[in-house]
Amino acid sequence: MAGPVKEVAAPTAVKTTALNCISLSDPDINKSVSLLKQACLDSGFFYVVDHGISQEFMDEVFFQSKKFFDLPLPEKMKLLRNEKHRGYTPPLDELLDPENQVHGDYKEGYYIGVEVPEDDPQAEKPFFGPNQWPSKHILPGWRRVMEQYHQEALRVSRSIAKIIALALDLDADFFDKPEMLGDPIATLRLLHYERDKASNPVKGIYGCGAHSDYGLITLLATDDVVGLQICKDKDARPQIWEYVAPLKGGFIVNLGDMLERWSNGVFRSTLHRVIVDGQERYSMAYFVEPSHECLVKCLPSCTSETNPPKYPPVTCAAYLRQRYKDTHLDLTSYHENQTREEKVIILSLPSYFLSIPIEANNELNCYRHN
Repeated sequence: MAGPVKEVAAPTAVKTTALNCISLSDPDINKSVSLLKQACLDSGFFYVVDHGISQEFMDEVFFQSKKFFDLPLPEKMKLLRNEKHRGYTPPLDELLDPENQVHGDYKEGYYIGVEVPEDDPQAEKPFFGPNQWPSKHILPGWRRVMEQYHQEALRVSRSIAKIIALALDLDADFFDKPEMLGDPIATLRLLHYERDKASNPVKGIYGCGAHSDYGLITLLATDDVVGLQICKDKDARPQIWEYVAPLKGGFIVNLGDMLERWSNGVFRSTLHRVIVDGQERYSMAYFVEPSHECLVKCLPSCTSETNPPKYPPVTCAAYLRQRYKDTHLDLTSYHENQTREEKVIILSLPSYFLSIPIEANNELNCYRHN
């Protein structure tokens, strides 16, 4: 049984949406299916409570996340994300909405995937391989906490996937097949929005730009700082954005693009973004994707003669590779320049660059680059 649930009030300048709340301990599965289906047809977002992860442990994961982001930038840059998307992502690394953003997101993150030893043949696959871990001398116990959370979040995800399957008129174990979540690409991403980095949509500055998630579902745990906004109708002009209030003791769950493709657009992968007002904010997103070879194609229960498949079939790995390539800075943009005085890591961007002196100055400074 999860800890007590407390909904945190959101700002009133923008409407706060009401989301259905699904309890994983409710014995009435039909009720859960009905609530979830309604949410999937409406906004693609819902709350999940009674998930079996204690509040004490959730607090510990947030505490350990904060300890990492409190490290000096040079220490974090030693763990810069690799080609398998494991490790640290500095501010401005990710650009999710290039049409409306002047530069990348004002957030830093840390990717942790399924741990696969380097000598395992599976490690040759994209998104698989050994994780990057902070030194145990710097953050003792950090790896243990994150690996346990990764396992717990996957367990919760499988429980939610059963309800989704029933809502799509499938067998409850449909997503538990080996080619689905039997060998998943499941990624935890710790996120930190720095203090005094306020969003300004008019100027194209966002904590996190508008996007939809790529996979099956995402489990989001947040602190009590409001920032997440959703847009239920991405084609509306102007777009109408609504806040989602944090839920102490619960997850905010949203559907991803692959589920929208599976359901032929019946279930929605909704645009969302983060608008921050200068308050420091922490969150943890757990992205649940099926196995590499899983073919994402329209489900028989979601198509008919009058409603043919809207999307071509695609493998999970191919879809993810393209989406990550489209939104993350190319790793070759990170250059190292050794001088006599200091080591400098330079991050090249279309209109900005970051100069990060390793020894002389631990601050991350942005300079206009023409």
